[in-house]
Amino acid sequence: MLTTTDTVPLTRPPDSAALRRAAAPLTVTVDDEVRARVVRGRRFFHTARHGNGGGSGGGDRRIYGATTGFGALAGFAGRADEADQCDNTLAHLGAGQGPDLPPGIVRAALLLRTASLARGFSGVSVEVVERLAAMFATTFCPAVPRYGSVGASGDLIPLAYATQALRGRGHAYLDGHRTEAAAALAGAGLRPLALDGRDALALVNGTSVTTAATALARDAVRAAHRSLTALTCLLADVLGCDPGFLDADLMRAYGHPGAVDVAAHMRRTLTGTAPSGTRPLQEPYSIRCAPQLLGAAEDALRYVDGVVAADLGGVSDNPLFFPGGAGEGATGEGGTAAAGKVVHGGNFFGQPAAFAADVLASVTAQLGNLAERQLDLLVDPARNGGLPPMLATTPGTQHGLQGVQLATTAFVAEIRRAAAPAGMQSLPTNLHIQDVVPFGTQAALRSHDMAELLGLLCGSLALGLRQAVYVGARRPTAPRCAELLDALSEVVPPVDPDRPLDADVRAAADLLATPGLLATSGPPATSDSPATSAPPATRDRP
Repeated sequence: MLTTTDTVPLTRPPDSAALRRAAAPLTVTVDDEVRARVVRGRRFFHTARHGNGGGSGGGDRRIYGATTGFGALAGFAGRADEADQCDNTLAHLGAGQGPDLPPGIVRAALLLRTASLARGFSGVSVEVVERLAAMFATTFCPAVPRYGSVGASGDLIPLAYATQALRGRGHAYLDGHRTEAAAALAGAGLRPLALDGRDALALVNGTSVTTAATALARDAVRAAHRSLTALTCLLADVLGCDPGFLDADLMRAYGHPGAVDVAAHMRRTLTGTAPSGTRPLQEPYSIRCAPQLLGAAEDALRYVDGVVAADLGGVSDNPLFFPGGAGEGATGEGGTAAAGKVVHGGNFFGQPAAFAADVLASVTAQLGNLAERQLDLLVDPARNGGLPPMLATTPGTQHGLQGVQLATTAFVAEIRRAAAPAGMQSLPTNLHIQDVVPFGTQAALRSHDMAELLGLLCGSLALGLRQAVYVGARRPTAPRCAELLDALSEVVPPVDPDRPLDADVRAAADLLATPGLLATSGPPATSDSPATSAPPATRDRP
């Protein structure tokens, strides 16, 4: 069993960095504070469930999923045996189809689910939280089909598959190999979870898959945004562009905070650049309007940041249990706030993440357009300052970036096809109990897929910039741009002679996503001192 010293405490909500780390083994800690609040919530659930407190009269009281059926059948009684009610919760949700979700998304979703349950408002047993936390120290990962969630009553179907795997049913991965869930649990040194109806419902009745996929997609798009900001600077430098399109007064007059910050960042990156004096008075929009485009993307990503932060820190479940003294305001069905309350509501409704993922899709599509157009500019001898077509060393006998450019066109077409908003395409279901749904799961998973293609577009552009210098463009004159080119040159050899470039594109994309690589550009500059010129360095063309 693999372990790691990386630690995520459940005392506070996880951040997206913790979600990324959850793809590999890590230590998730349950301290006394967490145990106390989970135990308190569980005790209150039992008090409210059996009607001997919490402001209710004698006899069992109605609590959704504990005493009732589910969804449209909530008006009927559930199974009397609490353990049997677990099967009543999960069995009918085994209706998912399609390929398995990436294990990184599944484990991130389970980390979010564990963190939500650890807040103490779901009425689950402390053993459930502790056993979930223990899973993360292993490579165990449930096999979860992609299709089946509408993101309205939580990610019911995908989380049901995850829960069943934790019970030893269905399939799971261990050390990357797909096998029977019971065998995977045994191989990981884990015991199957034993659940009652409340535990089971709390495990499935949240938006954890949607939130995890949105957060991971947001991180990938932010990484691509940083990459494109740096690559645009490198493009401007190797072509000898005048950086006047980044002028601080110009950007302040524009008035958009994201554009002001991005332009300041780009000015810092281009410090030391020496314009060639041979470029047109006004560059194409893919250069001249890049700070406006990237700035608008930054403003949109800040909105997504806020939604992700709220979802990571929130509790998505139904009903919620507020023990005495913990609730505020109006009385719930369970009695007064002082006595505690049980509240049935809609905190499993993934509309915020659906809207955020749709915004993320729009940002991804336009960033993809920018990367593809910049590569097109770079391979076109009519616009690239006289470099050979397709950046081929000997055009005709060599074809340089021709195949890469064809692939980027396909990537952009795929991104555009997928960019249609999902968060407002509601379809009623479940006998109209779910008469309006957000489709947040579809929006989030779609954005996650698009972000991967955007990373490949960035890698393709980076490969083009590395090749451009090899076939005759000047070396960057800005030190930070030169550092980026040198890093690319270490992982991507010149295209001479032609060779398959798929691995090179991935290598460049992976390099750009390396933490800290682009940090040399620093945060937006606080002053706008004139850049000092530096003489151009020698080219690396043999």
